[in-house]
Parts: sequence; C-alpha cells; structure tokens
Amino acid sequence: MAVTDDPRFTSAPPKPKSSGSFLYRREVRQAIYQILVVVGVALLFYLIISNTAENLRQRNIASGFRFLGTVAGFDIAQTLVEYFNTSTYGRAFVVGLWNTILVAIIGIVLATILGFVAGIARLSNNWLVAKIATIYVETIRNIPLLLQLFLWYFGVLKSLPPPRQSMNIGDTVFLNVRGLYVPRVEGLVSYETIGALVAAIIGTIVLMRWATKRQMATGQRFPAGIIGAAAIVLLPIIAFLAMHWPPQIEYPTLQGFNFRGGVVVQPELVAITIGLVVYTGAFIAEIVRAGILGVPKGQWEAARAMGLSSGQLLRLVVLPQAMRIIIPPLTSNYLNLTKNSSLGVAIAYADLVNIAGTILNQTGQAVEVILMIMGVYLSLSLITSFFMNWFNKKMALVER
Repeated sequence: MAVTDDPRFTSAPPKPKSSGSFLYRREVRQAIYQILVVVGVALLFYLIISNTAENLRQRNIASGFRFLGTVAGFDIAQTLVEYFNTSTYGRAFVVGLWNTILVAIIGIVLATILGFVAGIARLSNNWLVAKIATIYVETIRNIPLLLQLFLWYFGVLKSLPPPRQSMNIGDTVFLNVRGLYVPRVEGLVSYETIGALVAAIIGTIVLMRWATKRQMATGQRFPAGIIGAAAIVLLPIIAFLAMHWPPQIEYPTLQGFNFRGGVVVQPELVAITIGLVVYTGAFIAEIVRAGILGVPKGQWEAARAMGLSSGQLLRLVVLPQAMRIIIPPLTSNYLNLTKNSSLGVAIAYADLVNIAGTILNQTGQAVEVILMIMGVYLSLSLITSFFMNWFNKKMALVER
C-alpha cells in the first residue's frame, strides 16, 4: 500500500479541543479584570467626590470657583504682573504662579551651570579643585534643603544692615536687610525687547541647524554659537535703544526709613534661589560626573591621539556622548527643583503655595485651591518632561 493511501496521512487534522467555558478563555478574563478595575476606580472617585460634596453642604461652604472673581484685599511684596490689594483672588493666584515660574527658570539655569562646573571639577587633575568640589557635593547633598533655606535667609540675608546703614555701590546700588535696590530703566521690559529676544532665539536655532548641516556636508565649522549669543544679547538692546532713546533711569533714594524708586530684589527671592541652586547643583554635579565617567576610555585616548587639547576633548568628544547619560536623570532634578520651590513658604516668599494658602484661609475653599495648586505643578512638570524628552531624542544616537 502506498504511503498516500494510508489513512493516517490522508485524514483531516484533528480539531483542537474546546477550551471549556466562555469565562475560562484568557482574553475574556483579561477584559473582565480590566473592566472591574475601571469600575472600582470610578466608584472610588465617586465616593470621594460625593463625600466631599456632602461635607461641604453640611458646613454651608459653597463649592466652585466663583470666589476667584472676589476682591482679594491683601498685598503681595513681589509681583511680576500688575496687582493691587483691590485685585481679585484670581489675579493674586496668577501673581503666585509667575513668582514660582520665575524661581524655577532662574534655578534651573543657574543649577545647571553650577552642577556642570562642579561635576567637571570633581574629575580635575588639580588636587585642590577636585577636593573643594567633592566637599561641596558631599556636604550639600546631605543637609536638608529646608535647613539650607533657613541658613541663607535668617543666617545671611537677615544679618545685613538696616536701610540707613545700607552697603552701596556708587550711590546707585544699595544692599540692606530689606533687599537689593538697583536703578530701574524705563521700558527695559517691553513688547519690543521681548519680541527682539524671541526673534534672536529663533534665529539662533535656525542658524545652528544650518551650521550643523554645513559642517556635515563640508567639514567646515561655522561660529553659530558665538553669533547666536551675540544676537540674543544685542538685539534686545538695539530694540530698546531704538524705542526708548534717551533712556530714562530711576534711581533708588533713601526717604525716611526705606528706599523709594528703582527695583528691589526681595531677600526671600534671593534666599530661595540660592538655596535651590546650591542644593540641586550638588545632585547635578554627581550626574555630570557619572555621565563623563560613562564615556569609554577609548574615546578619550583617540581624542588625545588626534592632538586635541583638554578643553576641545571635553567639549567636542566627551560631553556630547556624556549628555546621553546625563539628560534622563537631569530631568528628574529639574522636576524636583520646581516642586521644591514650594518650600519658599517657610521663608515667606510670595510663591504659588504661599499666596494660595492665604486665599484658602480667607475663602475656606480648600478643595478648589488645592486642586488648582496640584494642577499647576502637574502642568509645569509635564511641560518640563516634554521638553527634556524632546531634547533627549535629539541627543540620542541615530541608528542606520
């Protein structure tokens, strides 16, 4: 008998055995579990919301955000936007938001500079420089940030002389316990200067992209960084001089027990900024050091064999590769700095938490105010994460 006539080879393949009940199928069970989780979470949120609404009703506390249109009735020491004690709670909340953003931006920029300098200094061949950087990093990282804020505010800034005994520079800049007083230039911050600054930044980005493509195509470098930096500095100055010539300068003068005129930098702003920069810079320094050490030694040796100087080796070979290691943990430190700015309430800095706390005490709208604070910090964190993730992708190696 031929092989093809054997029924073992010609019969149809056996049907798969039934998997049993409908509920025992794997995909069905997964769908049921997910539905149950979603229903449980929704039920939990419903219970929380309904319980909160019932408690508010029993205490005759009105819910909603209508209170934001009510007159605030309190003053704020530092405002980046126009504000009076007759302004609304919503306006006061915006003032606190801008004060928080100001500290976050200044802190991120300065902490990054300090962290990179300290991280590179820890790897220096100079024994003294390396030890100073090591002492800074190991000391600052192990002292709570709140204690450091108290040190800078109460130990340093509050030890300055009173206004009548102010330290001065050329009778135009004065430093005392109430802050740093500097001359104010009319129109320095205007739509013209801000527009010129934005245009310079956009032009610099376009120029650097063109310079990169040109270098990839021809091998010739173009000083796009220097030209861009000069444009960012000079274009706003040119726009200001074109619109406000001759410039009007208001100098601070001592009148009675305090100075009038000019611009005052509040000691609370200085203390929170210094504290955040010094504290976060120590963590960034360790990240930078780890990123540099993560670059293979062969890259160092190849760069030295090509005759590159130490500065060129670091700038052109080591740091571009180290940035791929540095950026992810650097993002976390930026987020921590932004959230740690809320500690400014301990030294009476008029940030978001401080002003929102005042609004909460006056209105009793605890749920709404806390939700607004949470929403702001969540938004700032998401924006920072989005930008850093985009930058990380730009720095990542492109596979071919």
